[in-house]
Amino acid sequence: MSNGRTLAIGDIHGGLRALQQALQRAVVTTDDLLVFLGDYVDGWSESPEVLDFLLQLRTSHRCIFLRGNHDALLLEWFKTGFEKPQWLKHGGRSTLQAYAGVSAADRQRHADFLEHALVDYHQQDNQRLFLHAGFTHVRGFLNEYFKPMLYWDRSLWECAVALDPLLPKDSQRYPSRLKLYPEIFIGHTPTIHIGSKQPVHAACVWNLDTGAGFTGPLTLMDVDSKVYWQSDEVHTLYPGEDPRVV
Repeated sequence: MSNGRTLAIGDIHGGLRALQQALQRAVVTTDDLLVFLGDYVDGWSESPEVLDFLLQLRTSHRCIFLRGNHDALLLEWFKTGFEKPQWLKHGGRSTLQAYAGVSAADRQRHADFLEHALVDYHQQDNQRLFLHAGFTHVRGFLNEYFKPMLYWDRSLWECAVALDPLLPKDSQRYPSRLKLYPEIFIGHTPTIHIGSKQPVHAACVWNLDTGAGFTGPLTLMDVDSKVYWQSDEVHTLYPGEDPRVV
């Protein structure tokens, strides 16, 4: 059995330089389990390179790749060619530009990775839960009727961050969803929206999306010790780029 750490990695959004920097700062080894929380693409200019890097990384390291909403949108474009205006507005345009010079064979390789290698959730010992976004069902994520909510929902995080920390857990008003798992690790909703560029802990939820797709750093956390490492603010690694340019 490995004695390595379980390391959760927040949203990447095409920022390969930030990902490599965070992995180096955490001194990641082949004993570690890397749980990627999704959103590998859309934003900075290296979305294809991020997928190439992850494909290579899984040959030498233990990796779990969760599905993010942006990853699902890119896969949809690979399959249909349809350019959703909302996708383009929120990072998709930079991805389209990046794929202009990518061969058909590599596009297919990336599509296969997004379709077959990504999972909707990871749970350790039926306790600690890893998702990209959240869930809405009061009995837990396995009962979610609309499975894409696992990588689209924002209500779990909004519920956790708005919860009165003084409310007793046995109160009838305490949200049922926040009683089900000791710890939930998510990305999806940048913590910079509530004024933080560090991981934020609310109720049982840890949010590791520290705004790598905007003005924040990329974050990697040891989920046992809660020690975390961050890249530089990602925009400083891609000078002159606007990840959300329309």
